[in-house]
Amino acid sequence: MSVWEISHWELVVRMILAVVLGGLIGIEREWSNHAAGFRTHILVCLGSATIMLLSSYGFSQFANEYNVRMDPARLAAQVISGIGFLGAGAILRNGNMIKGLTTAASVWVVAAIGLSVGAGFYMGALLCTFLVLISLFLLNKWEKHLLRNRRYHEVGIHIIDNPGSLGKIATILGDYDLAIVNLKMIPNESTPDDPLAVPSMQILFSLKIQKQENLVIALEHIAKLDVVLSLESQHITSIKSTGSKMSVFSE
Repeated sequence: MSVWEISHWELVVRMILAVVLGGLIGIEREWSNHAAGFRTHILVCLGSATIMLLSSYGFSQFANEYNVRMDPARLAAQVISGIGFLGAGAILRNGNMIKGLTTAASVWVVAAIGLSVGAGFYMGALLCTFLVLISLFLLNKWEKHLLRNRRYHEVGIHIIDNPGSLGKIATILGDYDLAIVNLKMIPNESTPDDPLAVPSMQILFSLKIQKQENLVIALEHIAKLDVVLSLESQHITSIKSTGSKMSVFSE
């Protein structure tokens, strides 16, 4: 068999392996409730593997043509540069808080894994998948433990702009030893055509905490204030609303 040809069995093995490896990384992102999850990572990895297979073996009928030079990397290079648009869609910014960088990076590295599988570079694909899972699962917990007292925690709160609203929130933060390092207030544009509209503003806190559990408890109390419309933090996975009450669930 020519170097530019591949058997159907080998083709099936490579594409299924791409689905499995991409799915393993996607499960972790899905479990962590991120935008790009299980199916997204599978599709990126499978698509990259398919493009690599196409680039390597899809033009084998031209291999013996005069003045034709085969370049298996020509389509793969476009995947590496072009996959960035998908990763950029996973990055969200809310004031000073930026989310989705790790997910965007995982989408990009899954594309590299797919290209490796498509090229038959199995050891590299398996080793890369193993190291990515180690990074996402174990190093993530180690990083949080190591930097728990050094990193500032960003919290965004949308409140009704009434006198004393900010004071109530600051009091709760102080009661739980949460030091406010930086504070930014962004007034929302009013809508004079809506008679029911109430003035509101977005408050962005940078907090220094001593204990993680204190942050969760404080946010639960803040979320139950009547002046609080919504609350977002890097340590919140969901906010449930029941009537005028909101409950905070931590990671």
